[in-house]
Amino acid sequence: MGKETGKLYIALLSIHGLIRGKNLELGRDADTGGQTLYVLELAQALSLQPEVARVDLITRRVIDESVADDYAEPVEMLSESLRIVRINAGPDEYIYKEQLWDHLDGFADNVDCFFRLNGEFPDIIHSHYADAGWVGAHLANLLGIPLIHTGHSLGRVKRLRLLASGLSNADIEERYNMARRIEAEELVLATAERVITSTHQEVEEQYELYDFYQPKQMCVVPPGTDLTKFMPPSGDELNSPLFAEITRHLKAPDKPVIMALSRPDKRKNITMLVEAFGQSARLQELANLLIVAGNRDDIDDLEEGAQEVFHELLVAIDRYELYGKVSMPKHHNRDQVPFIYRIAAASGGVFVNPALTEPFGLTLIEAAASGLPLVATEDGGPQDIVGNCHNGFLIDPLEADSISEALEKLLLDKALWQRNVDQGLQGVREHYSWDAHAKRYLRLILPIAKSSERLQRDPVWRRPGLYADRVIVSDLDQNLIGDDQSLQQLIDVLRQHRKSSKFVIATGRRLDSALKLMKRHSIPEPDILITSGGTEIYYAPKLTADVAWAKHIDYHWTPHKVRQLIETFPGLKRQPKSEQSRYKLSYYIDPEVADIEEVKSVLHKEEQSVHVQLAFGQYLDIMPMRASKGLALRYVADRLQIPLERIFVAGGSGADEDMMRGNTLAAVAANRHHEELSQLVDVERIYFASQPFAAGILEALDYYDFFNQCQDPKEIEQSHE
Repeated sequence: MGKETGKLYIALLSIHGLIRGKNLELGRDADTGGQTLYVLELAQALSLQPEVARVDLITRRVIDESVADDYAEPVEMLSESLRIVRINAGPDEYIYKEQLWDHLDGFADNVDCFFRLNGEFPDIIHSHYADAGWVGAHLANLLGIPLIHTGHSLGRVKRLRLLASGLSNADIEERYNMARRIEAEELVLATAERVITSTHQEVEEQYELYDFYQPKQMCVVPPGTDLTKFMPPSGDELNSPLFAEITRHLKAPDKPVIMALSRPDKRKNITMLVEAFGQSARLQELANLLIVAGNRDDIDDLEEGAQEVFHELLVAIDRYELYGKVSMPKHHNRDQVPFIYRIAAASGGVFVNPALTEPFGLTLIEAAASGLPLVATEDGGPQDIVGNCHNGFLIDPLEADSISEALEKLLLDKALWQRNVDQGLQGVREHYSWDAHAKRYLRLILPIAKSSERLQRDPVWRRPGLYADRVIVSDLDQNLIGDDQSLQQLIDVLRQHRKSSKFVIATGRRLDSALKLMKRHSIPEPDILITSGGTEIYYAPKLTADVAWAKHIDYHWTPHKVRQLIETFPGLKRQPKSEQSRYKLSYYIDPEVADIEEVKSVLHKEEQSVHVQLAFGQYLDIMPMRASKGLALRYVADRLQIPLERIFVAGGSGADEDMMRGNTLAAVAANRHHEELSQLVDVERIYFASQPFAAGILEALDYYDFFNQCQDPKEIEQSHE
């Protein structure tokens, strides 16, 4: 504790980006974003606490004509108890965090020197992000000072997102120094007394992937929110020019506003909200719908994913004739967002977050602080927020009725609406204000600073490789699903080997349909989800779509021509819209009337580059030539750099055949010994299990000794002959 005061001296390390005490340049680049704002506001909140003598926010000094002179000042005093300390490391000029790794040891030595010259050492070092974690671990081990760490994002998770963007492993290593980053994160976990996260989901789905993960090390302390910016309405909001602007297309602008605010991203699931609104005449009678989805001048100028979202929104609005009932403003400024929340609150409205996956949910806290009750996805962060604030309802984002029923409850019962508003305002003050965050933080670190509470570490082991070195792949229907008891046993095995083995689901279903089925059977989100017969690939934990794969399979794909050619083909009937997707046309086929070879012949004569496949004798899918489950799996294997010989595939229909042929270790559960796969009986590396469903998968994993030798026992015997 402090020399004379008995109060805490806390050193916060946040090395990259541009940090100063006022006018933060948020969004200047990828390094000057949410983390810099969070660390500055944390430092300010801690410095105001009576138990704290001083907070030093330690960052890198930058002397560069291309940035402001502020960043060259060695010390910036923000108050008597708070200063920003800038330490020299590497070149004078501003460089991005990926270029900092070779200079971190020098940074650590210079921070040590700073403490010694000042004659005082902090009671706690708190590092932010992997680069500061490396420095913090070095200093903690050198000086014997307890280390606290906040990751902000993790390398093992970021790597999958980068693969989804189309970068190769070599590109990722060259640009992002990913191996060094992950090693730094492992070192931090081996050193830190506590790791602070925003949600429980962050612990369960991200930190568990690390070898030095310790459950007792993890502490959930949600970040604070600026309650001077987000506040309840004052009463003038509905007379403002902004209200007139965002409601100008509405027939009845005086109705309560159902508000959604997010990027135009498929994972945000805004179209399902429009579907729920369109299917409920009662909701349309009670309220208007306001969708704030980024800025646009022309939808055609947006990137492809955003174009697709707006297309779906406009189609849904047209389908349910919601003209005059839905507002989608084309533009808004960042500074207008708090006021838009207050407009929705003043109208008696509700804030909705229908995202498929939501790691934290900052907009929910902002909305609650602005006086809005919540309807939010039951995935991830919203569970914590609604659980703490008791200010709304969690919904199944894949079910329109779940969304509309929750909205109707709040809009029909004014007493319930007001109770949820009041509880939300109180809950945000108690759990999500910066003052509340600082107090909870101090309760956590004070015993550590006094050396009265130290982490008792469980023994851990390091894997020989940095990344998972094998993969388990399975279809959904009639494979994973069919026997819930054996499914739970399989899930337990997958969790047990999560660090060494990636889990992939490959299904003919669309993403929304697959997620709905997985939720119904409590199947955890896989590391990678291949959907729509191999035409779409998504990566955990945010269901990040692989854009490179989409571009690859789009080659010569003209679905409108395919539809024209076979629309009147005898024996074919188009499957429901819910089974169609951008790169998959799905039909029912009557084998008594239609012959698949004739279908292929018609398409190929017209020079259509397509892949036609049949499943269970009655489901016909037409996809781009470059798309199938097997091709998607091989693409994923190449991205992960895992050989096919270390990939186990559980399949069971014709659509799975090209995943099972070749060098993979394949298996067919007893209930799936279908005639479509009968020709595979004599193929090597395909095991026909005696048990059905997930029990058959477990039997096959045991047959291949998958988690140890990972090899077909017949090949082992042959090698010994």
